[in-house]
Amino acid sequence: MSRLIAGVDEAGRGPIAGPVFAACVILGPEHGIAGLADSKQLNEKKRDYFAALIKERALAWSVASASVAEIDQLNILQATLLAMQRAIARLPVMPDSVLIDGVHAPTKIRIPVTTVIKGDALIAEIAAASILAKTARDAEMMAHHLLFPQYGFDRHKGYPTKAHLAALERYGATEIHRRSFSPVKAIGSSND
Repeated sequence: MSRLIAGVDEAGRGPIAGPVFAACVILGPEHGIAGLADSKQLNEKKRDYFAALIKERALAWSVASASVAEIDQLNILQATLLAMQRAIARLPVMPDSVLIDGVHAPTKIRIPVTTVIKGDALIAEIAAASILAKTARDAEMMAHHLLFPQYGFDRHKGYPTKAHLAALERYGATEIHRRSFSPVKAIGSSND
């Protein structure tokens, strides 16, 4: 019997607004998904295409997040690790081992964990996780755009672009802005 390997990656560490997401994917030997790549190397159309394939063909997958409040309370690294831990825990099938993109891993996992630098470009399971995390986060930010259209979340997804910083300066921070991040801390709240 083959060992089940899960890949884990995150999306949303760099933005100044919105939650951070993590995904965990067990592809299994018969997944038949060619061309998986790091989500940052794929355009939106390709990410959406692969996300649908992964959800259909993977042996198991899950997506989880850590909220803006958790990011502000814990810090972005700890919140990211919490989202990863949640994604692993939500898998309907437990893997024999977990491969995580980067150098940090959650400590409260009871199965063997290995971190892999640039794993999203090297390991199909991590690439698949990066795609699911990115598409889930993008969908969340599109929903926030409907609530706060003046910020342009549909375009920058919460990253500190020139347009986003200008909107932040003009309108103040919303409840989905990360108050612990310096550009937001410097501006204050739209509710002040």
